[in-house]
Amino acid sequence: MTQTRDDEAAVVFTGVVKTFGRAGRSVRAADGIELTMRRGETVALLGRNGAGKSTAISLLLGLDEPDAGTVRVLGRSPEQAVRAGLVGAMLQDGRPIPRVTVRELVAFVASTYPHPLPVAEALVLAGVTEYADRRIDKLSGGQIQRVRFAVALAGNPELIVLDEPTAALDVEGRRDFWDSMRAYARRGNTVLFSTHYLEEADENADRIVVIDRGRIVADGSGETIKGSAGRNQVSFDLAGRSTEGLELLPGVATVEVTGDRALLHTDDSDATVMELARLGMVRGLQVSVATLETAFLALTAPGGTTLKNEKETV
Repeated sequence: MTQTRDDEAAVVFTGVVKTFGRAGRSVRAADGIELTMRRGETVALLGRNGAGKSTAISLLLGLDEPDAGTVRVLGRSPEQAVRAGLVGAMLQDGRPIPRVTVRELVAFVASTYPHPLPVAEALVLAGVTEYADRRIDKLSGGQIQRVRFAVALAGNPELIVLDEPTAALDVEGRRDFWDSMRAYARRGNTVLFSTHYLEEADENADRIVVIDRGRIVADGSGETIKGSAGRNQVSFDLAGRSTEGLELLPGVATVEVTGDRALLHTDDSDATVMELARLGMVRGLQVSVATLETAFLALTAPGGTTLKNEKETV
């Protein structure tokens, strides 16, 4: 286990508990969360609706307080870190401000911080320079989302929190947004983002944290999570042969049969394929590697397993 000094950590959750509701009908949205993010990391926070993602983000930003445990952000309390301009946030809520241009809004927000990013630089990083002098209430949903990113960057934060940042963007807009985010991260800054687009997490995060029922059930690189919690798929034509015994093949966890084709979900595709070859059952054989989606579904299913971070930090 690697020790992380306070000056190395961007975010530290220690035994964090948060409960909502009344006695007898309460929901524990954070159930003893232990999490450390190092400075300079890009971390994706994944979870189903109601899993505890929004609660974790609210606690990190000081919008709510834990019932038990502590949250530290860049060596300070969340309130202190936000007040010092060390944290920027891009949340889903919020409506366009009428009769204000993009440049005016970013300049105003920047003026409220002690050491802001130059306005022109924030506009370039967020990719909004082209329409910086247009009124915000005249922009498209995707453009407004980019403006929110520029506002989050205005204070020159060391940590930025992005809640579903590409929800309103088309495919091209999503690609451009992540180009901008990576440019910000390359400066040595820390990024925490939540998303329902699992491919975005797999492509853009150094590390993925999966939360379910208020607890962290996976913490590691995308490859580690896919390899440990996901299952490869092996499919082939039955060619009239019986399906009896397929569930007993090496590595096979579940079997699906559609018409004359079998689909095997396996923890060891090499062993499964070798046995199928020995049995002469390789007609139309296809092997598909595990995806983050299959791993996510396995981790968040009732009774799903918990995957520890291979380099757990405290």
